[in-house]
Amino acid sequence: PGRRVKRAVLLFALIVAAWPAVAAPRLRLASWNLEWLMTPATFDRLAGHCLGARRARDGERALPCDLVPRGRWSEADFARLRVFAASAAPDVVALQEVDGPQAAALVFPRHGFCFTRRRQLQNVGFAIRRGIPYRCNTDHRALAPRGSGVRYGADVTLFPGTAQELRLLAVHLKSGCPAGKLSAAREACGVLQRQVPALEDWIDRRAAEQARFAVIGDFNRHLDREGSVARDTSGRTVALWPEINDGEPPGALLVNAGAEQRRTGCATRHDGRPAVDHIVLGRELAPALVTGSFRAWPWPEPGRWPDHCLISIELDLESYHGL
Repeated sequence: PGRRVKRAVLLFALIVAAWPAVAAPRLRLASWNLEWLMTPATFDRLAGHCLGARRARDGERALPCDLVPRGRWSEADFARLRVFAASAAPDVVALQEVDGPQAAALVFPRHGFCFTRRRQLQNVGFAIRRGIPYRCNTDHRALAPRGSGVRYGADVTLFPGTAQELRLLAVHLKSGCPAGKLSAAREACGVLQRQVPALEDWIDRRAAEQARFAVIGDFNRHLDREGSVARDTSGRTVALWPEINDGEPPGALLVNAGAEQRRTGCATRHDGRPAVDHIVLGRELAPALVTGSFRAWPWPEPGRWPDHCLISIELDLESYHGL
């Protein structure tokens, strides 16, 4: 009997310990572009043979010379970022421009990671607070058209196999075409235009599954400034937002959680410009958004900071399931 009691007590303790991870009523979901974040050792190793005018080839781990030495994140910088990240306390954060888990762990030491397997220095991934169950899914490589050199999408499932299951895609789309028509005669616009079908395909597949999903990250696009017309008379895609937010299938009706905050504001050089970082929720997840919870986090002190704000929202996972 004594042994059975001990086992029962142990089992109860394990259930209690696991319960917050599975049934957390609130989830803070965030996105952060960390501006060429890599360990100091990695930077130092690559700085001596940096790239000149050319871009890195597929699979090449190389720094642009204009980052040397200004782009080096020091140990003191990492300490500052770590304190700031702890104060923002995101449960799950989509990361861009990070050289994988080793660098990310210097900022988020209490998180697990799902990162794309692209060899270049700029990667996309997720940092997920320990205790939250998750599954890393296959990279969404279709977001990187052949020869473009752009980033893959990172795909993760939170709370897999439970009533709270969420599917998330982290993106870092092509820069250089933030506004205007995607059909413009610029290389950057052409690449971004080619990325749109791959992004829409992922969204449409999740919508068809009636999944609760979100697309998070650096879209490099002023979504709130795009018109309502997705394609021109020739059928070419001219705008990203109306193309992905077309309601076909029905679950592909999207909510841009930060649409009311049209400009950035955390003391970066982009302050006052229209936002390019977005948290986009699918129809099935949108009811969980806590009204007014969107936030761009200001830097707490002088020092070196990334050139993008950390943005976050709160999801109420309890009320939207009617629990």
